[in-house]
This record gives sequence, structure tokens and C-alpha cells, in this order.
Amino acid sequence: MALPTLHLLCGKIASGKSTLAKTLAVEHRAIVLSEDQWLARLYPGEINSIADYVRYARRIREVLGPLVIGVLESGTPVVLDFPANTVADRQWLLSLAQAALVPHRLHYLEVDDASCRARLHARNAQGEHDFAATDAEFDLITRYFSVPQADEGLVIVTHRP
Repeated sequence: MALPTLHLLCGKIASGKSTLAKTLAVEHRAIVLSEDQWLARLYPGEINSIADYVRYARRIREVLGPLVIGVLESGTPVVLDFPANTVADRQWLLSLAQAALVPHRLHYLEVDDASCRARLHARNAQGEHDFAATDAEFDLITRYFSVPQADEGLVIVTHRP
């Protein structure tokens, strides 16, 4: 029997990470854990700055890290809809697969800023996503984004529109 895989997502805001997460979940019979959903439900109205996000995201990671490892060890594939957008984020996410002794795939959505911004505007207008970023927030958060590199020890699968 094949080992379950930990699927990770990397891409700018509105690049399609949550949509891909749903597709991967069906394709691999995996569970999806979404950072945006956890943050929106546990801390509604409390995330008003990058510092707030960092503080609350750290809390969620402290709880979900062991849960993800346990689910993987039980034989169930996991899709983590958490941003693997910085080297530090990717190293933490990779450590979960390593702790569970399972393979991983980092799905990198290579989408340009203009396309992401247009998708963000459409998503915000629909009002169905847990995270509605402004243009200023998009710009601020995108400054922290770094393209994943092979020397990070990741198995990278690139998705282009």
C-alpha cells in the first residue's frame, strides 16, 4: 500500500490555492485543512494586521501540526491549504511530512500579480471566501512571497494557468 502524501500549496493571494486544494482532495481522497477557514471561525473580526495574522496563525499551527502528523500516520492523505509562501513556512510544512515519514508535494501556482489581483476583486465581489484582502493588503502580503526553490528539499509541482 502506498504511503499517504502531504500536499502543500504555494501561490499568491487569489492564485487558486483553495480551488486546487479541493481538486487534490477529490483526486487523492484526502482531507483538506484550510488556514483561512480556521482563522475566520476561531478569530472572527480579530485579524486586523499582519501581526494579528502571524499571532493567530502560529496558534493554529501549534494545534494542527500534531493533528496533521497523526492523520498522515493513520494512512489518510492531507491537503494543507496553508500558504507555503516563504522559506520558513515551507520548512515548517515540510517538517510535518518528515515527522510522519510520508512523501509530500508542494503545488506551486505560478500566476502573475495582475491575474491574482483580478481574481481577488472577483472573489471579494462574490463574498464567498473567508479572506477578503484589499489591494493594499495584496501588495503588502505579496512582498513576503518567495518562489519555492529545489534546494529547499521540496518536491515541487508547478501549475500554470
